[in-house]
Amino acid sequence: MLYENNYMADEQHNSETIEQSVSTAPKLTLTDEQIRAALQRDPLVARKHSLWAWTWGTFFGIGLMGKGGGTVASAVTCLIWWGLSAYVLPSPWIWPMTVILAIITTMRGIGWSSIVARELGKEDPSEVVIDEVAGQLIALIWAPLSWKYVFAAFILFRAFDILKPPPIRQLEDLPSGLGIMMDDVGAGLFALVILLGAHHYRWI
Repeated sequence: MLYENNYMADEQHNSETIEQSVSTAPKLTLTDEQIRAALQRDPLVARKHSLWAWTWGTFFGIGLMGKGGGTVASAVTCLIWWGLSAYVLPSPWIWPMTVILAIITTMRGIGWSSIVARELGKEDPSEVVIDEVAGQLIALIWAPLSWKYVFAAFILFRAFDILKPPPIRQLEDLPSGLGIMMDDVGAGLFALVILLGAHHYRWI
């Protein structure tokens, strides 16, 4: 009985020692560059996350390139839209398909961006660029197959997304993925309205 009591006392002492060591151990903090480098090396090991959400949230890794990822994602979206419109879709299907893609990207993007933001511990991580994809698609609704119009849609959307005039900036205050996505949706709508007016008056 005495042996058992001594054994239990030793176990309790060891447990308390381990807990004290863990509590006093320095916390590991990673910089944005370290996180991005780890994800590029092995995203499955670097962080526990949904591969599907990270694939689409970063738009197939574009968001992991660092500064300028949002602009690149917008440009790639324009190129994909042009390829589909010029070589795949019949003319009457272009604008309905653009609307459908914009809606799906926005709705799914809210969930994808929420996952990435939560796992990075950031409110609006630069790694998430699916919001730029959604906003750019909205700006391209009703776009004719004209490189001048597409280029204007790209420039206007990026300008509104960067400058964020009211109420676009206020949309960032919405919670989680909703705030990440909605400011770009607003920028896309601003660009779309201006483009429709410019096309109506034959400015472009």
